[in-house]
Amino acid sequence: MQAYVLPFIFIVIASAFPLNAQSPQDKPAPKFTLKVEADYLALHTSGTAPAEATAREYRLTMSGKTSEAAPWTSIPNIEANGSFKFDVPLTDWRWARLEVRAMADEKVLATDEAVPEKRKFTMLTPERIAALPEAQRTAWQTYLKTSAHHADHERELIATECRKLGMATSQAAPHNSTEFEMDSKVPPEWYGGADALKIVDAVLSFQTPAGSWSKAVSYMLGLRQPGTHWTNNAENPWHYCGTLDNRTTTEQIKFLANVHAATKRDDAKAGTLRGIEWLLAAQFPNGGWPQVYPVEPGYHEAITLNDDAMLHALEVLLAVREAEAPFTFADEALRQRATVAFEKGIACLVECQVKIEGKPTVWCAQHDPLSLAPVAARLKEPPSLSGGESTSLLKFLMRKSPVTTTASSVIENGITWLSAHRITNLRKIKNAEGKTDYTVDAASGEIYWARFYDVQTGLPIFAGAQDGKIYNTFHEMAQHNKVGYDYFTTKPNDLISKEVERWRKRVQKEAR
Repeated sequence: MQAYVLPFIFIVIASAFPLNAQSPQDKPAPKFTLKVEADYLALHTSGTAPAEATAREYRLTMSGKTSEAAPWTSIPNIEANGSFKFDVPLTDWRWARLEVRAMADEKVLATDEAVPEKRKFTMLTPERIAALPEAQRTAWQTYLKTSAHHADHERELIATECRKLGMATSQAAPHNSTEFEMDSKVPPEWYGGADALKIVDAVLSFQTPAGSWSKAVSYMLGLRQPGTHWTNNAENPWHYCGTLDNRTTTEQIKFLANVHAATKRDDAKAGTLRGIEWLLAAQFPNGGWPQVYPVEPGYHEAITLNDDAMLHALEVLLAVREAEAPFTFADEALRQRATVAFEKGIACLVECQVKIEGKPTVWCAQHDPLSLAPVAARLKEPPSLSGGESTSLLKFLMRKSPVTTTASSVIENGITWLSAHRITNLRKIKNAEGKTDYTVDAASGEIYWARFYDVQTGLPIFAGAQDGKIYNTFHEMAQHNKVGYDYFTTKPNDLISKEVERWRKRVQKEAR
């Protein structure tokens, strides 16, 4: 299965292929060098051809076409020393190969070529998919094919917009350093007022063709204009193009649903439904969710529990299943689909609970999409057991999961593990440089849990954001790395002191 091409970024994939390696040692073999930078309109090419050549030619092969269909054309404006620089117009963003050759008396002296860079999956590789049992293999192949179709469609739309405007590259969406997140205490009538209506059209305009949103985009500057991307990333506009990260997409879905409830606007309802369809399409065959969909290669392929991404997807689907406000418009068919997706998600969480020597513990912030094993993300996010994300998942399961023997076992094992891994004798301080630090203090009454625990020993670990090294203490890590991250959490304290009692009362009540 091919990884989809990421076009419209600088692409330099070329190497020389001299064909007359048997030439005399005192006369180096002729070489052809080629460099290519691609955008929506053209391939910007440069390089050097053998000076002794009598003809220098190129041919472009578009994706899906055979090389024989592309005619050889003379390279224009070539200098006496063989150097050249010219543009090859593109009729479509999907190009497959640019070839160049140098000729002398109809003999090929040297060739070179450039092809688009393909970012290959690191976890959802063709080899791993092929090794799955047939039913699973077919489901994953279908999923990835659909993902690639969405990716191609989005590229086609933005390319078409830019071509109509003569734009070589798309403009980045306006940036907003504050993520789009609605206060849960906002009264329902607010969504029909001036503040909400001032941004609703912009929110709809920045919904991706697949039905999601990118993060950190400002909706205060008006509608997305043609040629403007859905992300704010100018260097790689497909990075986070449709994501659950930082509450993205789920917050926009809830916002539009609330606007529809307050105003009955059909476009708000349509946007909500498209967002829900994205959640359903993005769900892996095994019930998890990637961080980005269409699936972006890298750690984004993992089942993402980090920052409660998968949890937020489940919360929306549960509300749709129950037709809770503001999703009261959900019909029976949609509610049934949401139910299936929700139950698959819960089953996936059960399977992802990490076991050490056969004993269930908690979860990692991200899990391999196929094996479900803990996996790394950024340098500061090693494969580990998570104190923070695990707490959020347990709270959700305590309140919303079906009360079954399996769910009860998962929850009780998670509670036991968190209770056994609290960190005491530690005090949070400001060091001489005014930076946060933690020092050992037997008199401290503070209780913490680490964000990361070693998956074998269960001991707290601290990974450096710059060096990626694993340190035994926060202090050691902070001596060698910048710290812009929460390495400790107190969230399990409320879970253990409040939620556990509520959970056990729920179990008793539903057992009657």
